[in-house]
Amino acid sequence: MTNKNQSCGVGQDSMPSMTCLIHVLEAWFGVEHLEDYWNFANYLLWVFTPLLLLILPYFTIFLLYLTIVFLHIYKRKNVLREAYSHNLWDGARKTVATLWDGHAAVWHGYEVHGMEKIPEEGPALIIFYHGAFPIDFYYFMAKIFIHKGRTCRVVADHFVFKIPGLFRWLYEKFRYPFAPMYGGFPVKLRTYLGDPIPYDPKITAEELAEKTKDALQALIDKHQRIPGNIMSALLERFHNKQKINQKTL
Repeated sequence: MTNKNQSCGVGQDSMPSMTCLIHVLEAWFGVEHLEDYWNFANYLLWVFTPLLLLILPYFTIFLLYLTIVFLHIYKRKNVLREAYSHNLWDGARKTVATLWDGHAAVWHGYEVHGMEKIPEEGPALIIFYHGAFPIDFYYFMAKIFIHKGRTCRVVADHFVFKIPGLFRWLYEKFRYPFAPMYGGFPVKLRTYLGDPIPYDPKITAEELAEKTKDALQALIDKHQRIPGNIMSALLERFHNKQKINQKTL
């Protein structure tokens, strides 16, 4: 509190400059107790400063990431413009696919090996091996739509009955597979497509399933490092880029 006998002038009974400014603003705006509001604002600033210092660097990274994704989409502006000119829905799908493809390229350096094995037309069944969070499959669908112009139809079987705890009730109620997620680290992701298994009417469904299982296991044994390591997967992105740069020099 300040003494009312003090003045804003220079002398023994003069107020501090900030207090004097507050009283001038109170008289100007017709607001009382402006000093209390000022003190409260200072308190909030003191409380949230550490939080702001932690958030601002991540916000900058987010803006950089958003800029790269935007440029990735802009690079394909002609393709998107042509898609929208023919069909609004097709244009929307290509926009979403390009957005996911940009996220895949920036966050995971995502690659698909063997895209030529997917037929240009006609039916095909893809057995996809993914992790607990199937984001690589979303990336894969985006790649197929962009490069092949084909849309995947997803079939999931029995996995929802293994959802733990309360989560199964949520699925039964809303038909959405709520489940605890883990991952999302910016590790290197690759999808390897094996050789096609041609349709053979002479074998049974069980024999075809076993043949597919063996082929999938062969891909896992060849390309997946077990046990996995998050740190090595993170470093792999930059290590491989360094090798490529050395080869091009």
